Amino acid sequence: MPDEMSIGTLAERAGLTAETLRYYERRGLIEPSRRTAANYRLYDEMAASRLRFIRRAQALGFSLGEIAQLLSLHAYPESDMHEVKVLAQNKIREIDLKITDLQRMRHGLEVLTEQCPGRGSTADCPILGALLEEDG
Repeated sequence: MPDEMSIGTLAERAGLTAETLRYYERRGLIEPSRRTAANYRLYDEMAASRLRFIRRAQALGFSLGEIAQLLSLHAYPESDMHEVKVLAQNKIREIDLKITDLQRMRHGLEVLTEQCPGRGSTADCPILGALLEEDG
């Protein structure tokens, strides 16, 4: 088939490594359209489209497990979109928790850097001192 491509060609087009594509295949996210007599994988445009879907979903923070769910829902257009919305809402909540954690870390670092004069012996560094403190 003229529209088929090797794993190397598909990987290059997608900006990924062949090993990443093999991993995605093991996870059931993509599959070759067929194998040659020499057992080489050949992929079609559908695999390239799925890779674009995977990359976009990853950019939104979805895990490979969640992406598998989204691909499964996409494969069955008669599925209820409510499941997709719930996945997205759960991801938003997860992102919000991460943002809260990052803001807490930033605040802690700001307090420590304000206490540090930025010159002198590291033995007197309040940042290192805070990292060495035992929990109590």
